[in-house]
Amino acid sequence: MKRKSWLAAAMAAVAFLALSLAVGQSSNDTNTNTYQQLNLFGDVFEKIRSDYVEPVSDDKLVESAINGMLTSLDPHSSYLNPKDWEDMQVQTKGEFGCLGIEVTMENGLIKVVSPIDGTPAAKAGIQPSDLIVQIDGKPILGMTLSQAVDKMRGPVDSKIVLTIRRGKEPPFDVTLARAVIKIESVHSQVLDNVGYVRVTSFSEQTTSGLQDAITKIKAQAGSKLQGIVLDLRNNPGGLLDQAIGVCDTFIDKGEIVSTRGRDPSQAQRYNATPGDMLDGLPVVVLINGGSASASEIVAGAMQDHHRAILLGTRSFGKGSVQTIIPIPGHGAIRLTTARYYTPSGRSIQAKGIEPDIKVEQAKVEVIAGPQFRSEAELPGALQNIGGTAPDDTNGESTGTSGAPSTTTVVPQPTPVDQSELETPQPDKDYQLARAIDLLHGYSLFSAAKSN
Repeated sequence: MKRKSWLAAAMAAVAFLALSLAVGQSSNDTNTNTYQQLNLFGDVFEKIRSDYVEPVSDDKLVESAINGMLTSLDPHSSYLNPKDWEDMQVQTKGEFGCLGIEVTMENGLIKVVSPIDGTPAAKAGIQPSDLIVQIDGKPILGMTLSQAVDKMRGPVDSKIVLTIRRGKEPPFDVTLARAVIKIESVHSQVLDNVGYVRVTSFSEQTTSGLQDAITKIKAQAGSKLQGIVLDLRNNPGGLLDQAIGVCDTFIDKGEIVSTRGRDPSQAQRYNATPGDMLDGLPVVVLINGGSASASEIVAGAMQDHHRAILLGTRSFGKGSVQTIIPIPGHGAIRLTTARYYTPSGRSIQAKGIEPDIKVEQAKVEVIAGPQFRSEAELPGALQNIGGTAPDDTNGESTGTSGAPSTTTVVPQPTPVDQSELETPQPDKDYQLARAIDLLHGYSLFSAAKSN
């Protein structure tokens, strides 16, 4: 009996602390009602322990109660048991074992925010906004987010079958092999005098990786460098301080982002420090529906400071801040504590960032067009004498041969193929091609203006 009373008191204390975080009420009337609700909790807890059809451990009941309380608040708050807490710490350091997808919960199903470049999920063609409805044939409905994620983890090289629902297509199965994933969050190269930097996530190495990439690009391109394309497509976010560091690499003054919670006195503002690694060279930032959280902080700050042109489609719209609060000996809780705002005061929550230039991903096809005769083919046409000869023609017209071609752009509103992001190919990636063209055009205009 003493153990029962002690356990009930302990459970009441745990529930009271958690409710205090979630509710924060202080009036006497409210406190009275809170104690009544805690009594209800204790009664239900004891009934489950004594009358449920099968024995249930106290630890499981407590963990489920706490997690249920947190997950009922919003899609991003949750309880991290000691194992989940350890896994999260490994993930933010850039090395972890799983399928390689960032997910959230939507209407009882698992929604893919974004696959991570180079992972089994990306290679299998998993796309942002895909819904996972079954894992190894077992429905997701009824599972919590952490339970579903735990089922997707497993021994390296073991197989797992995900049933995917994509738009209006019928559900289909995708078989993946689990792997230990080492995340290199920054990839870069030079494409036709334009630096291309792909940031796949915001882990502890992202800011330093970005700065190293820019240094290499500047060394490789030299004075011919026309600008940078910063690719944040399908980037699910990550650490706030890394998003601030990425912005500070390009922005030399002013606010980058602010966070505001329930208490106005707890609002925080993060400002840029002097210095711009590109010395004012133009930047195009690519975003899409898989760009979330920290990606949106970067995109919003670059847009508000007019430091970059945003190109692509509207971002995901996650504008809330989760604080990880360790509970010594019991893992941690992930609690939504604030919303973040761009330098101009915009809240991105559920709205996302709208690009300056909307460009759907598209497929470019070359089709045959009508035949036209050129001036050089007309009888008695004058010769080209005294002007500057076109390249490789020595002043002589080559005329036309065959039918001219026309480039047709066929919009593809589905997300960009993840494999195309891993190895940038402007001839296959229409959004990237448009970004590079934009920087080429800016460079030509600037040269003409200076002359």
